[in-house]
Amino acid sequence: MAKLSKKQAAARAAFDGKSNLSVEEAVKLVKDNATAKFDETVEIAMNLGVDPRHADQMVRGVVTLPNGTGKDVRVAVFARGPKADEARAAGADIVGAEDLMETIQSGKIEFDRCIATPDMMPLVGRLGKILGPRNLMPNPKVGTVTMDVKAAVDAAKGGEVQFKAEKAGVVHAGVGKASFEVEKLAQNIRAFVDAVNKAKPSGAKGTYVKKVSISSTMGPGVSLDLTSTAAE
Repeated sequence: MAKLSKKQAAARAAFDGKSNLSVEEAVKLVKDNATAKFDETVEIAMNLGVDPRHADQMVRGVVTLPNGTGKDVRVAVFARGPKADEARAAGADIVGAEDLMETIQSGKIEFDRCIATPDMMPLVGRLGKILGPRNLMPNPKVGTVTMDVKAAVDAAKGGEVQFKAEKAGVVHAGVGKASFEVEKLAQNIRAFVDAVNKAKPSGAKGTYVKKVSISSTMGPGVSLDLTSTAAE
């Protein structure tokens, strides 16, 4: 087992015995112990009472965090003609059609969000096995298959976060940076939890949200008091 550094050991000690904290208390604890040389991302994990293998228990959606993510999001757009021009003008980092498909098939994926106009989906569909597991497949339910390319690019660049339940029923995402103020991170966390609550599927039975925890990129995690995560 790898030996913990002094910073890691100190962080573990600071978290020891702490759980079910209020959002603000948990954020302060995470921020105080985010001591890496880079601006760590604050990540949220929500354990849900769903089995996403069943279609009526799949949880997926999108939320615009009120204070952004602090991340420079690289956006790829599948479009042709005027829509491709619109994507470039909106600030898309990569725009293409067959050429973009070939780039992705070669294993070169240099983007965090993928958007497509509806007419491009037969082409994009060939990339399902590559983009799907990375949660990058354009989907009309989260606004990434659209003719309003400018709005989709603006949203992706402006703090929009997509979420999707994984096999174990866990949803996770980045909700800001450790450099953010406590209140701004707390607002982002509550907005995210609210969006996941609103995305509760019809097939969910029993307790929907079982546990919510946050951590920094390099730090330990701490669970939140669920009542404190309610939107204000």
